[in-house]
Amino acid sequence: MYLSQRHSAIIQMAKDDGRVLVDDLARHFAVSPQTIRKDLNDLCDQRLLTRIHGGALFPSGIENMEYEARRKIAADEKDAIGLAAARLIPDHASLFINIGTTTEAVSNALLGHDGLMVITNNINVANRMRVFPSIEVVITGGVVRGSDGGVVGEAAVDFIKQFKVDYAVIGASAIDHDGALLDFDFREVKVAQAIIANARHVILVADANKFERTAPVRIGHLSQVDTFITDRCELPAIRAICRDSEVELIEAAR
Repeated sequence: MYLSQRHSAIIQMAKDDGRVLVDDLARHFAVSPQTIRKDLNDLCDQRLLTRIHGGALFPSGIENMEYEARRKIAADEKDAIGLAAARLIPDHASLFINIGTTTEAVSNALLGHDGLMVITNNINVANRMRVFPSIEVVITGGVVRGSDGGVVGEAAVDFIKQFKVDYAVIGASAIDHDGALLDFDFREVKVAQAIIANARHVILVADANKFERTAPVRIGHLSQVDTFITDRCELPAIRAICRDSEVELIEAAR
């Protein structure tokens, strides 16, 4: 498969940053936005990128993005979501925090809280929070996934089932327009389902890019959560699900 020099550079930029935007690429290569849109369409047709509004994501299809690249995507939006979630959680609460870059943003926003008990299957969350004496951190057992430090598998599920916590903070790799919450690893999904089942109040955190993605494994449905925090939601179908299911929708960037 032959790729032009510009196409190869676009793929590398998408790999480095997680996504590329039409306007940024047009300025970088000194070409028109129409030329860049054609480039992106060609690369998406070859399944090298995944098209989103205003740009494209790396990689294509149902492959998961490298964790560090995903950290960079919508970083400001994730920080805003994290702050909004932290405002809902009082001091001296117990909570689950699962795997994901957005749930990590929530954990960072919670560092000023007092008397929290945090149960997590996310090694990155545990490392961040363990040094704060006002926060008790409990980490699940199980298989540690090398790609992102997530702890998955039946041992993690069995461990989580021992608890009944005040809050759960969960993420999703993709949110379908019918409200399905989706992920890539069925082992991670089993852990997320156990977390949902053993929390009194479930908070879903996901930036708007998740509406543009797909993944093969079903976690559950948007109607199963109590609060959905995103940066913005412009999809009438999702807003209708939240309204009809009495899910509180918080748009952190508005």
